[in-house]
Amino acid sequence: MESCGMNVIKYILFIFNLIFAISGLGIIVAGAWVLADVGEFDHFVESRIMAPPIVLIVAGFIVFAIAFLGCYGAIKEHYNMLIAFAVALLIIFIIELAVGIAAAVFKNDFSMAMKNTLKESIKNYTETDRQAWDNIQKKLQCCGADGPRDWIDNPAGIPSSCCNETMLVCQIVTANTEGCFRKLEMRVQNSATVLIGVGIGIAFVEIAGIVLACCLAAAIKKENDK
Repeated sequence: MESCGMNVIKYILFIFNLIFAISGLGIIVAGAWVLADVGEFDHFVESRIMAPPIVLIVAGFIVFAIAFLGCYGAIKEHYNMLIAFAVALLIIFIIELAVGIAAAVFKNDFSMAMKNTLKESIKNYTETDRQAWDNIQKKLQCCGADGPRDWIDNPAGIPSSCCNETMLVCQIVTANTEGCFRKLEMRVQNSATVLIGVGIGIAFVEIAGIVLACCLAAAIKKENDK
């Protein structure tokens, strides 16, 4: 016969996992939004900067799948399945924590690498670079890495994308004064803030899930041992 406490934990864990499944979808949406927001400037952004949202999307799919494992284990009162659920949550929590720590540690490196990429792109300025610069300068309303003077030594001159579309000829005095590095860096940092916020929120949910699953598993084991 089920104890009242075990019954309560079982249904709390079941409801928790339904919410957890929805949060998995939320993680996928957040990761996809960040990937789309920063990904359109991938010519200037290193692949490792794109890694956290990709990891988050993958984690979201895993969370969504694991939530059903937890629901089934709770309703069926399956001890081994609940332990597997708790271990899976712990692994995801550790992965998310590792990604967050890595992002914080290499934050300055990301910025310097991105700035160097922008500078090198101006020096090389192939057709691919031209398209990428036109895209970023139009969408972010910026010019050069640090400002329009970055284009002085470029044989092609200042790109028309540095100026308002109504300008027939784009010159330093009419170009956007703000450099693209600061604007792109701010965009990446805003995206990182979204990822960190979502990650912290999910981390608390995961810890709660681990505790509930372990409590129910312990209650089931105690009941079976009688």
